[in-house]
Amino acid sequence: MMRGCNSRRLSTAIVAVLVLVCCASSSTARLREEPVMAMSADDVKFRNLIINLSPATVRPDEAQRVAACAYTTGRELQREWRVVWPAGVQNFLVNTGRRKGGLCFQWATELLIRLDAMKLQTLEFHWAESYAGLPSEHNVIVVTAKGQPFAQGILLDNWRYGGKLVYGPVAADPNYRWTENSGEAARRLKNYRAQSGKVGVQGKQRISRTDS
Repeated sequence: MMRGCNSRRLSTAIVAVLVLVCCASSSTARLREEPVMAMSADDVKFRNLIINLSPATVRPDEAQRVAACAYTTGRELQREWRVVWPAGVQNFLVNTGRRKGGLCFQWATELLIRLDAMKLQTLEFHWAESYAGLPSEHNVIVVTAKGQPFAQGILLDNWRYGGKLVYGPVAADPNYRWTENSGEAARRLKNYRAQSGKVGVQGKQRISRTDS
């Protein structure tokens, strides 16, 4: 079971601590590189950063599709889930049944599903986790060029600012230490496809993209 920012059993006290941790800055953090907030679905700097993962191989049109998808996913779910900020407050509302979604693994799962559905040829996507197994666990999606090491990728985080996408080099994030969990990505996509198949057969069952 996922924990921390995506746990349904966080106490109010833990959520409060999480809010403080996520909002706090330090001199150490300032030495690294804070993720940047995307300005629009057509953010040129964002698109170019993706292209620059491997200028010789990454197709500009695919980079644009990823940038647009990551941005619009956050904004759409922000409305659907009635997201508030700071993120720890939304976590509390979800954990107490007052909101349908908004835990970090839910943001990451929804984005992974949408990106995977594009079937891109020059980019690939990774499930990233930080502080795995702890109350402060966080999950995001990382994009790399095809075959590129995870550590060279760009993180895509819609949770941190309540649906407002931030992105940046995964290795430079001052707030988290990211590692890849390829098994988790495969598990979530497998579960989604299995549920999609049931919908196709039964015609009525609603697909859940936000299960832990």
